[in-house]
Amino acid sequence: MFKMDDKSYLSPLSQRRLSNFKKNRRAYLSLKIFICLFLMSLCSELIINDKPVITYYKGEILFPIIKDYPEERFGGFLAITDYRDPFIADEINSNGWMIWPLVRYNYQTINYELPLPAPSPPSYLIDKETRCKNYINGIDDTSCSIWNWNWLGSDDQGRDVLARLVYGFRISILFGLILTILSSVIGIFVGALQGFFGGYTDLFSQRLIEIWNSIPSLYLLIIISAVITPSFWLLLLILLLFSWVSLVGVVRAEFLRARNFEYVLAAKALGISNSKIMFKHLLPNAMVAALTFLPFILNGSIVTLTSLDFLGFGLPPGSASLGELLAQGKNNIHAPWLGLTSFFGIAILLSLLIFIGEGVRDAFDPRKVFIE
Repeated sequence: MFKMDDKSYLSPLSQRRLSNFKKNRRAYLSLKIFICLFLMSLCSELIINDKPVITYYKGEILFPIIKDYPEERFGGFLAITDYRDPFIADEINSNGWMIWPLVRYNYQTINYELPLPAPSPPSYLIDKETRCKNYINGIDDTSCSIWNWNWLGSDDQGRDVLARLVYGFRISILFGLILTILSSVIGIFVGALQGFFGGYTDLFSQRLIEIWNSIPSLYLLIIISAVITPSFWLLLLILLLFSWVSLVGVVRAEFLRARNFEYVLAAKALGISNSKIMFKHLLPNAMVAALTFLPFILNGSIVTLTSLDFLGFGLPPGSASLGELLAQGKNNIHAPWLGLTSFFGIAILLSLLIFIGEGVRDAFDPRKVFIE
């Protein structure tokens, strides 16, 4: 009977590598923390949002987090409902109830009840009387509660820093994963063709890659940003055009080394097609070297997006971004919570990926021996 904890479906070599990775406590713990943070960021709408998760109003159950309801449904007149508005909140609470996320802000929500001018410090650093002075009923106002706190303060536009950090973490990871996967697939395919066929194919490909790498990608982004505002997918496409070469050299070297092995020559003598030899016999050996580079490529992709956002050439204005948060920390040195939040957020994310990458590299190294 197959069991989830049974490793019999793995080869002995894969079992040894998995065991070595688990014995590397720092890497294994970093992987667990990274997965937990990433899963939490994927569910950020359920944790940090300016809309209720579930609303019960006049005998009807609504899901504002999934569907936008017009304000007319709750006695208003606007096209989009602001559930943080006191009138709407009182109307719903008098005819039903609402279940809110833990933090009642989105990354775009502006807090108009800030006790101090933006950027405002974290709410727990402000006394209650000052914190509630902009609410209608002052300290007795039900909206002046812990659920409406800005736990990490607000930025210079009055938006919640914690919400922008969580949403920025998610978009950075998703951007890095998509860019890493696409660039790795293209790079592995090109490197496999170069290494297996060699000769003029390898020669022309190498010269083409050298010319392609000489194109200044940053200048290209500056020119495009001057004409149009780069979107998520356009920015991904532009960076993909220059990032696919990162694995070409590694895969090419592995194929050049292995293409003259005896089992490859025997497969050719038996009439096996080149594509089958490349992707069934040679590629698994080349993937060992490629896999050790993937966490570091992911790290580099996230750093690239953060750097572009910091310089103002990245995601559209208003998007949740770690780089934009870092730039706000630079521009508002009188608000240290902005700089500290962005610095520690980026540092923790990159450190976890570095530790995971080192663990993967050591797990694939036969010279490494880990003791329980």
